[in-house]
Amino acid sequence: MAKNYILDQATANKKLQRMAYEIIENNLDEKSIILAGIREPGYVIAQIMQQLLKQISNIPTELISISLDKKNPQAITLSSNAGFDDKVIIIIDDVANSGKTLLYAMKPFLDFHPRKIQTLALVERTHKLYPVNTDYVGLSVATTLQEHIYVETAGDAVTGAYME
Repeated sequence: MAKNYILDQATANKKLQRMAYEIIENNLDEKSIILAGIREPGYVIAQIMQQLLKQISNIPTELISISLDKKNPQAITLSSNAGFDDKVIIIIDDVANSGKTLLYAMKPFLDFHPRKIQTLALVERTHKLYPVNTDYVGLSVATTLQEHIYVETAGDAVTGAYME
């Protein structure tokens, strides 16, 4: 069965660049930004975002990964537990579906007192089951509940996104 692509690599890169500029616009006065990518595609997107931010801003970034089972998010592991007090944290995932993964990914940061927590998704589905707003969105897609969106990565690049 042929994949129904909704993003190719060039378009995905343009969307990522636009989101990097939006991040800087919304965080101009911040001392640093923590990019927290949800494994695995979300972490690749976080790595790309870190490189893009370095090209357009002098705001230092720190990259960490969030590991959790997206279907049953009980245990949530961060690659670093450095203090998150008074920090800007951007939680990054490939697809914002119901909002559940982004909501649970915020949980470990709530043990601290971050300055702000923002969310980023390359693709956002328009129906949410949880009250999570995606601050930075590459592409918003109206889908049925039966359709699924997958983001493809190769190494440190997003190669496309398709819907089934």
